[in-house]
Amino acid sequence: MAGSPILLKKLVVNDAASLSAIAIKAYCDHYLHLWDDGGDWYIEKCFSISNLEEELADPNAVFYLVFDKDEAVGFLKINIDAAFGGFSKKASMELERIYLTRDASGKGIGSYLLRWFFDFAIERNKKLVWLKVMDSSLPAINFYKRHGFEICGSARLDFVQMKEEFRGMILMRKRL
Repeated sequence: MAGSPILLKKLVVNDAASLSAIAIKAYCDHYLHLWDDGGDWYIEKCFSISNLEEELADPNAVFYLVFDKDEAVGFLKINIDAAFGGFSKKASMELERIYLTRDASGKGIGSYLLRWFFDFAIERNKKLVWLKVMDSSLPAINFYKRHGFEICGSARLDFVQMKEEFRGMILMRKRL
């Protein structure tokens, strides 16, 4: 959007350290209460530099660092070709992660990012976008509903370090 202070920077393998820093900050701002160990296992599994280097090297996964003015405030992870619910991988795309820091939350940045994501998917001729959201995160579920997503299934996480009451996930989709 012209004049918007929100900028996205596509990341490459050499950006793993920057991605790790903002991912850990955003995750710690919102999700440590989910874990018996305070999130240590998950942060190491998902946001270590070595793990992110591997993910950044995957040609099907793209990461974008999100800046508000000149400050990194979050990131997106998109799986370009991700089959879902009868749609082939060429026809559907997954928004695997959209994380913002606490200070960036509630400022319209998430809405901007979803609109950007929809355009990104349409440019690639996708017919469907989908995501998973924690079933205990009612504000996030309502946010996605306001942006046209519908609930279409559920799943459970099998992370033994995670508190049992937070393991439920909701699958959501939006036809483009």
